Formats: sequence, structure tokens, C-alpha cells
Amino acid sequence: MSSQPYPDPEQAPQPDAPTAPVRRRHVFYIPGYDPIPPRRYRELYRREAAEQAAISGYEISLTSGPAQTGRFGWQVEALMDGVATTTRVDVLVWSDIVQHSMGQGGTLRAIATAYLQLLRTAWIYLSTGALWRLVRLRKGPVLAALYPVVFLLGQLALAVLTGVGVAAGLDLLLAARPFAPLAGALVGTLAGTLAGTLAGLAVLRWFRARDGRFYAYYLMHDYAFSAGAYGAYPPALEARIAEFSGALTEALRGDSDEVLVVGHSSGAHLAVSALADVIRAGAADRADPALSFLSLGQVVPMVSFLPRADRLRGDLLALSRTDALTWVDVSAPGDGCSFALCDPVAVTGLAGAGKRWPLVLSAAFSKTLSPARWRTLRWRFFRLHFQYLCAFDRPGSYDYFRITAGPVPLSERYAGRVASPSRIETHLSRYTSVAPR
Repeated sequence: MSSQPYPDPEQAPQPDAPTAPVRRRHVFYIPGYDPIPPRRYRELYRREAAEQAAISGYEISLTSGPAQTGRFGWQVEALMDGVATTTRVDVLVWSDIVQHSMGQGGTLRAIATAYLQLLRTAWIYLSTGALWRLVRLRKGPVLAALYPVVFLLGQLALAVLTGVGVAAGLDLLLAARPFAPLAGALVGTLAGTLAGTLAGLAVLRWFRARDGRFYAYYLMHDYAFSAGAYGAYPPALEARIAEFSGALTEALRGDSDEVLVVGHSSGAHLAVSALADVIRAGAADRADPALSFLSLGQVVPMVSFLPRADRLRGDLLALSRTDALTWVDVSAPGDGCSFALCDPVAVTGLAGAGKRWPLVLSAAFSKTLSPARWRTLRWRFFRLHFQYLCAFDRPGSYDYFRITAGPVPLSERYAGRVASPSRIETHLSRYTSVAPR
């Protein structure tokens, strides 16, 4: 438990006294739109788990664990509240699909692709009316979505101004040379146009080479991928979701006490679809192991509000009514890159009789992080989007490492807990059709 008193009863840590403690757990982590191989998530878990253990007073360590064919993962040994738990964490990888979606080829092709994606993605969200509805839902993530548009257009404007300036300057310089008037003007125009074009391209290449600092191209690829088929999954991703479902089905036949799926950011709606397929197939009908789903910093409305997202909407509907799992959705208003506290089922227009999930809770960054830590992170928007996977120096009821490596299953940890009173459930999606499956 946290060694510091917590001022907000709603976020106070919950007692860890499970009726049937989890001794063995299998965690499947589905990352968001990320082209980087999954090794970074193991190192993040290792570093942040050690920090949280020092704060909260429990023991946790990582080992490589037994190999899993075709998967990247690690094993966690933890001792919390006198109970030892062994957890296998597997990353369900789709970084290769992300890499392919970000384009192949040289820098100039990458630049051209990004601007074409900008035009197409803007058209999709504007023509379908999704943009205005998303703005009414949460302004933060929409502003985050507009950031790459504005930044890329700003780069283009600067490149054009630079090119025009160089062209005009060289034109004037060459026109003053002792050529025949007509020849001088022609040489100046051609040379100026060429020099201006090269200067403008140099500006664009400079920004592209430093996108690891600006994230404009990366985010543009992210939003373009989500919207590319107007909300439908592309074939490659549909096939990968089927692989994810197969891995979950296999784990549910194993000897774990809990199978926990963690979906972060864009990975949350992939988890929804993979779990819905598992449940429809009847693979989760057994009471043991328990099946749990933790969605973190989700951006589901960015896809579910689009006209062809029938598959995702149907999956949301199926998951919201099942008693085969426990679904807890955690976000925080301080995370400007997620649709914080927005019930993804309700805002998509799928709430109704029989709705059970998700339980929407706040990670309350401004309270679970000390004032000094909050001041440090408050304007680091992309870092805050990953805070759910990190240590809190004033942990409340949400502790990623207790959930993923502790003895209490998700269903018991939040049993009897009411949803955050500030959650958003207003139906704002124009499209509510679902695909029969």
C-alpha cells in the first residue's frame, strides 16, 4: 500500500484480501499504434515496477521466463501482501503492420505520402461529420489529432516561403548580370525556380528528419491508419486480430488463475475485437481461469464514430453485455491524447438493456501524482499518455503492477466499485449500425 495518506476516498487504495488469490496469471498486452519492437515495453515494465515496489512496499522482479513460440514476453515474480504470484506477460505484436502503414521508400516519398494522408484523413472526418461530434465529446484528443495537421501545414507554408524567397533573390541576382535582357530573365527564372524548389524541399526534409522530436508524421500516420477504411479494419489487421483471439483461446485452456488482457490507446479497440471473437466462440465459458480486460487511455471513438466501423461497434455491444469477463476502463482527464472518462459503449450509442461494461474509472493524475511530479509531467502530453503503465508516487486504487502481478483478480479488485461520477455517457455518434457475426 502507499505509505502516504490519500485525500480522496474515491481513489483510496482497496484492501488486498482476495477470496481466491491469483497464483498464476497470463497477461496479454496490446500496444497502441507503435512502430517500435516490443522490447521497449519490457524495459518500461522493469523500470517502473521497481520504482512502484519501492514506493508501495512490495517485491517484484522480472525474468525472461519460458519461451512462447512467435511471441515476445517476460515473466514476473511478485510478493504482495504475503502472497506470491507468477505472471507471464506476452506482447501481442502488430508493430510490423504499423511500420508498413507508415510507408516504405525514401524521404521525399514519405513526405508526399504524409501530405496525401493529411488530405484524405481530413476529408473522412469532415465529410462524415465525425470531427464535430468528437469535438463535442472531448476537445483534448481532437486537438491532439489536429496537431499533426497544423504542424505539417506549417512546415509546408515555411517551405513555400523559403522557396519563393530563394527563387526571387536568385532571379534578381541573375537578372542584373550582363546577359541579354531576355536571356537574363529566362536564366534567372529557371535557376530561381530550381533553387527555390530545392530550398523548399530542404526545409521539409529537415523537419522530417527530426520527427522523433515533433511527432507530426507519426501522428498523421496513426490517424490515417485508423480512418483509412472509414472505420473498417484493413485485411492485415483483421488477420492479426484473429491471431490475437487464438492466443487468448489457448491461454484460457491453460492452468492460469486469471487471463488478463491489457489494451492501451489504439490497442484497446483491437482488444475489444479479439475478446469479442473469443466470447462468441464460447472459449470463455469456463469459470476458471477468470477472463479480465483492462483498457487504458482508449481512443475508441476515433474509430467507432466512423460509418464503416460496424465490426467494432458490434464487438463493443457484445463485450458490454457479457458476463464472461470483467472490463475496467481507466483513463484520466490529464491525458489529452485519450477520450478520458468517455464510456466507449455509451457514447457510440450502444448502451441499452443488458449493458454491464465497462466500469469507467479515473486514474486522477493530479491526485495520484505528487504536486512536484504533476508539475513535471503536466505538459508532456505523450509521456502522460503512457503514465498508466508507469509508477505513481501517490498510488490510489489504480496500480498497474498490483493489477498485472498481484494476487487479486480484476473482478475482486473493483468489486462493488461505482463508476467515476464525471464519466461521459452522452450518445454522440451518428453511426450505430453493427455487423452481424
